[in-house]
Amino acid sequence: MNETTPKRPMMITVLAVIAVAFGALTLFSGGQNLFSEAVIAEAGNTIPFVLWFNFLAGFAYIFAGYLLWKWKICGVRLSAVIAGATLLVFLAMGIYVIQFDGLYNAKTVGAMVIRSSVWLVIAVLARGYWQKFKAKKSA
Repeated sequence: MNETTPKRPMMITVLAVIAVAFGALTLFSGGQNLFSEAVIAEAGNTIPFVLWFNFLAGFAYIFAGYLLWKWKICGVRLSAVIAGATLLVFLAMGIYVIQFDGLYNAKTVGAMVIRSSVWLVIAVLARGYWQKFKAKKSA
């Protein structure tokens, strides 16, 4: 922290740790689903662009967690971008299922609900805390 950056609130510390842990778990599970032949064989009806998005997003989750830990505005913004991108991919997945083959894995729907919810909460809370501490700093 420097003099121009407000002290990181405890809630942001918690969110940063959650983001990094979520990212690590996402990279692990995504890597398994993409690169492990045994897991791929058991996975059933997967949608490749959703798997690839989630795997690559794991890196962004970790980076966003790091930026939140450093209490940088770009961490708040990246959290919002992640939340929005996740919702867009979820929507694209729904369109894909309806328009093309109708096949999907119910676990993917559950995972996307969790991912969307987690990142919406992180983005909204981080933004609220940033506004609060920005106002406190300028007062």
